[in-house]
Amino acid sequence: MSGIDDLRETVSRLRAPDGCPWDRAQTHRSLSECLIEECAELLDTIDREDYDHMKEELGDVLLQVVMHAQLAEECERFDFDSVAKAVNEKLIRRHPHVFGDVIAGSPEEAISRWEAIKAAEKPDAGGNVGLTDRLPPNLPSLLFAKGVYRELEKRNLLADSGVALETSADSQGTIDEAEVGARLFKIAAICKRAGIDPESALRRYASQLVERFAHAESDE
Repeated sequence: MSGIDDLRETVSRLRAPDGCPWDRAQTHRSLSECLIEECAELLDTIDREDYDHMKEELGDVLLQVVMHAQLAEECERFDFDSVAKAVNEKLIRRHPHVFGDVIAGSPEEAISRWEAIKAAEKPDAGGNVGLTDRLPPNLPSLLFAKGVYRELEKRNLLADSGVALETSADSQGTIDEAEVGARLFKIAAICKRAGIDPESALRRYASQLVERFAHAESDE
């Protein structure tokens, strides 16, 4: 058997009536925290370019996928093969410039085509889509703010948002990672001294932008 088949067999055995009591007690919800922790540990190895441990952490994330698929299979909802089939079909469908006769000459063209196909697949593709409708609700605030900015940019709303980039390097995207890290660290230090939670502050500000434009769209 292949490595993935061996892993699926092991997980199935752990979930069997005579398997591991801990594994048998798990649910999709109880495993959610495990998935977050395993992803965080994987991201740490990526940041450190620690490839030996990255392989291990990728395995731990894969285990979470296999566990969720096993739970769903036991309830006859779906199984691992259907998960793999669905994502494979999506990759082919959203890459017509690779698997079809469409041309995408740059990464920007490729992601633009991906987003257009993704939007057309949604049931509400013909209706109004809010600024955060395409953003997972539990994103960390930095990723949430980045997503809100991206949506404002797509809709040509930046001029009305009051979000001004401070320097020409900022606006041209030529600032480097070290400078961004230094600025964020300074902001974290300022928040610490002022007794402000930076995570909440950024999420609240981004949410206020979303709310303001939602009201504007509803009044049109």
